[in-house]
Amino acid sequence: MQSTTPTEIYSIPDGVHAIPLHRLDLRSDDEIDHTLLHPEPPTSSEKNIWFFWHKGFSHMHPYTKRNVRAWHRRFSKQGWTVRVVDRVPGSSLNIDKFLDVADPNLFPKAFLDGTIGGDYAPQHTSDLVRWPLLLRYGGVYADVGLMQIGDIDAIWNETIGNPQSPYEILSYSTGGPEIRCLTNYFLASGRNNPLFERCHRLFMSLWAADGGKISTEGMHSSPLLKQVPMMTTDSPDGMIPRDELTKMLTDYIIQGQVMSLVMNLVDEEDHWDGPHYVREHVYVMEFMIGAQLINDLTQWDGQRAFRLMSLPLPQRGQEETEDQKAARNIVEMCLSKSFGFKLAHGLILKVYGDTLGSLWRKHEGSDDVVGTYGHWLRHGMIYWEQDELPKRVDVGELKPYKTGPMMRG
Repeated sequence: MQSTTPTEIYSIPDGVHAIPLHRLDLRSDDEIDHTLLHPEPPTSSEKNIWFFWHKGFSHMHPYTKRNVRAWHRRFSKQGWTVRVVDRVPGSSLNIDKFLDVADPNLFPKAFLDGTIGGDYAPQHTSDLVRWPLLLRYGGVYADVGLMQIGDIDAIWNETIGNPQSPYEILSYSTGGPEIRCLTNYFLASGRNNPLFERCHRLFMSLWAADGGKISTEGMHSSPLLKQVPMMTTDSPDGMIPRDELTKMLTDYIIQGQVMSLVMNLVDEEDHWDGPHYVREHVYVMEFMIGAQLINDLTQWDGQRAFRLMSLPLPQRGQEETEDQKAARNIVEMCLSKSFGFKLAHGLILKVYGDTLGSLWRKHEGSDDVVGTYGHWLRHGMIYWEQDELPKRVDVGELKPYKTGPMMRG
């Protein structure tokens, strides 16, 4: 890890304060990596932070390793255990050490056989592990591309970890007051959560269709999801027809469709009222400022985000350029307003082209150059925390998408 950056280089934004150093694990990267590769086994504690990388932590890209190390540095001394589970044969962190991968109620046959295919097989493999891990052990599941900014421990202790709190799930909302879906790149719950249990049961049914799927292609047309509006967007260059892109996007984020159905389902046979459960028990944070702010501030222009984050801060006595002002605004806004930042990959590259995440992958180490805005952001994520926790998006009364049995179309 880089040595502590002198305070004269990076300023602390308003609304943010320094974390006492005794609360941080500031050992070297090698020491942190050893801990991540040899974590404590699960206990009765639900303070688990789960990641998945099919080839294991050692084979992750450097910038996502820095993401995961930052989670450990920030939260391990508050009792959180970070694990990057994998599918490496013989690995002590193979998912089969934590869950029964041969159980058809937990995983589809293609997962056990290693035959999951399609353009996004690794992403869909990771989709399949997050609910089983949370149902069995509880805690937080996050994508390795999620840069954590807000205080996980504090918000957990106010919500899921507080026996007096009504909140049983923590995530980002992809909508406004009409909460219709959660972002699957950040999900938190205790063990055996009833919403996630139903989500996973429905998810397994989609994978079991037609004798067993090997990818999510075509799942958008499942009769079990017919009441859920498909996800829509437009290709900026118009190269992908809207109808084709809608099907591709919906198949890619089919886990989101599943959550939308269950959250907006009233199934009297199963004693389930999704809108009521969401209103009473789900703590949802707004996601655009909360986890997509860099994209919003750069109009989803990955090249511009990369250029701005790669800029050096002005030397003492130098006047800021317009680009440096824009970069400073991004860093200060993220550190003071965002709970995290999700580095985008996958299908989005076909739609929008390169993203900040894909360019950090291509230009190894560019996210960690001392004196740049990208390093200022990374420094602040470890050493500073916000004065206030993010507010819950108010959830009103929602009309269900479906009334009737979940497993019948």
